[in-house]
Amino acid sequence: MRYLVIVIIAAMMMAASAPAYSHGGSRLEGEVSIEVTSESGSTLLFIPHKDFWEGGTHVVKRYLEARRGENYGIVIHNMTPERIGVVIAVDGRNIISGKKSDLKNNEAMYIVNSYDYGEYDGWRTAGDKVHKFYFTDMADSYAMRTFSDSTAMGVIAVAIYREKERPQPLYEQKRLDNIYPAPSAEGSMKGKMGAARDESAGTGFGDEQYSPTIRVAFEPENTPVQKTLFKYEWREVLCRKGILSCREEARNRLWDEDAYAPYPPGYLRN
Repeated sequence: MRYLVIVIIAAMMMAASAPAYSHGGSRLEGEVSIEVTSESGSTLLFIPHKDFWEGGTHVVKRYLEARRGENYGIVIHNMTPERIGVVIAVDGRNIISGKKSDLKNNEAMYIVNSYDYGEYDGWRTAGDKVHKFYFTDMADSYAMRTFSDSTAMGVIAVAIYREKERPQPLYEQKRLDNIYPAPSAEGSMKGKMGAARDESAGTGFGDEQYSPTIRVAFEPENTPVQKTLFKYEWREVLCRKGILSCREEARNRLWDEDAYAPYPPGYLRN
């Protein structure tokens, strides 16, 4: 098993003598890329949908092909000279706290250092534990089973926040065990593969995995500099919606002939 040391933050009390300064709406010097990968490490197929700016936020929307029962992770590559804060929501729930997420800067978030990457592959239930993400039917999803919430089903959303510039800040220390644990759910129902295949895809609450964290001080800016959203669907749904081209190619009369000559109609075989 590969252990990944990750960084987690929650709201921090700031000393009054440490005023914050904004970057003034400037854009990141470099790129922050986001991928969804299978447990084997392969990147899952995505289809570009929209790419636009909304105020000072770069918004990227993509479709993603989900594979039933497969564990997956979200990989964030920070190719900029500054560390960033990332709020991640799956099916509308913050993956650290389990709370309903609007991708705001006051939510629990992870930190990715400059020229580094972070991999996030489960619902956090303790400072050193997550329960793995896996693609499943909506009824078996963590959001539905635990919160009866389908308002953002089938969406993986990541908001990227820059850190406010501050001159030698002083932070009030908090204990690691004050991390907000995601509300736990009873054992997963991975066996529910016989549910209606037209149902929306969701993310389940899978097996427990060791995933230690440390807490650092980070004050995010008010608005994200980037939002990336993946709408994941089963392949048959993507085909039906025309997002993937899944039609069978027409047979070629001379090239795709059958292997053997057919019997004539009414011929009596031995």
